[in-house]
Amino acid sequence: MRTQVGIVGAGPAGLTLAHLLHLQGIDSVVIEARSRAYIESRVRAGVLEAPSVALLHEIGVGERLGREGLGHEGTILRFSRRSHRIDFTALTGSMITVYGQQEVVKDLVAARVSSGRPLFFEVEDVSLIDVDGDRPRINFVHEDQEQTVECDFIAGCDGFHGISRGAVPAGLLAIFERVLPYAWLGILARTHPSTTELIYANHEDGFALHSMRTPEITRQYLQVEPGTDLADWPDDRIWAELSKRLADDEGFHLEEGEIFDKGITPMRCFVAEPMQYGALFLVGDAAHIVPATGAKGMNLAIADASTLAHALGGHYLGATDEPLRAYTRTCLGRVWRVQHFSSWMTSMMHRAPDQDDFDRRLQLSQLDYVTSSTAAATSLAENYVGMPFPTPWAWTR
Repeated sequence: MRTQVGIVGAGPAGLTLAHLLHLQGIDSVVIEARSRAYIESRVRAGVLEAPSVALLHEIGVGERLGREGLGHEGTILRFSRRSHRIDFTALTGSMITVYGQQEVVKDLVAARVSSGRPLFFEVEDVSLIDVDGDRPRINFVHEDQEQTVECDFIAGCDGFHGISRGAVPAGLLAIFERVLPYAWLGILARTHPSTTELIYANHEDGFALHSMRTPEITRQYLQVEPGTDLADWPDDRIWAELSKRLADDEGFHLEEGEIFDKGITPMRCFVAEPMQYGALFLVGDAAHIVPATGAKGMNLAIADASTLAHALGGHYLGATDEPLRAYTRTCLGRVWRVQHFSSWMTSMMHRAPDQDDFDRRLQLSQLDYVTSSTAAATSLAENYVGMPFPTPWAWTR
């Protein structure tokens, strides 16, 4: 089959890109290794920046987001058993929205299906061919049938463990990576949130985060050691540790309930440069991973997709190819800003394995400064709610 853009991966990056291209009249084929049921149910990120929310509304996939998303005008930093609220709206005029990644994916899959453009699930044996030649193409197997997609461009949106990044010849990618000495034990629980906004807690025993997905379901995290065995963390131990780390002197009470999902997430920073090679463009987690503390992964994927959609629109309109040539440079400005912010948040909120009393005092001093200085609080708020996207996504004739 022939198309203009072949998209590998149906996560937020691939599906957002596909819909942005569709709205510009640009054809694409999307392939995904997992089933539709899997990608619409897997639990990932849950915080949308203001620019991401604005884009999803602008492109017509924000109706359910607007109805069910939980708008948060601030967040709470808790340390030394005291709570300090960072008021996003007062400091920046913007807010964030809590809306699970799987819900974003459901909305985008529905939009893709409605468009009538191709979307293949449960594909196998995917390979990228001639990405730096005259006939870029994607080979894959679907329902036991070998398929080939011939295209002008390939968007690798298949995540950190996908095959797209490996299609760049060895030695042409510069890899910047830092594996952090932390992991998160995350749970989903059927219980009402114990607060109306997220709580980031710095405790002498480690970080904790109280978040939510809906008014009836909470998402909560505990800092644990990398390689932690979930079998060592029965439900009672998880609730006890969350209650201890989230406690304050104001009588905070943590609501408990049935834990129906739990997992361990390692923490790492990763950037691959450049994010393009020939006809191949890396989008989202295929090119970069950020620590989850800053709540940026899904938002970076959406920003990359918007940038690439703008560049491809310029190409097919015949206006200019400069945005395509500048794709890496444009994206990396945001990627490294987010890497810095996420790493800073992580180091400020977590207890390092080798932290001594001196380090601890420095950490508490930083938290005191962030929560008492308007300038410092504004910097945190500005980064958290999200910087504007670097380019518009659509060209107009």
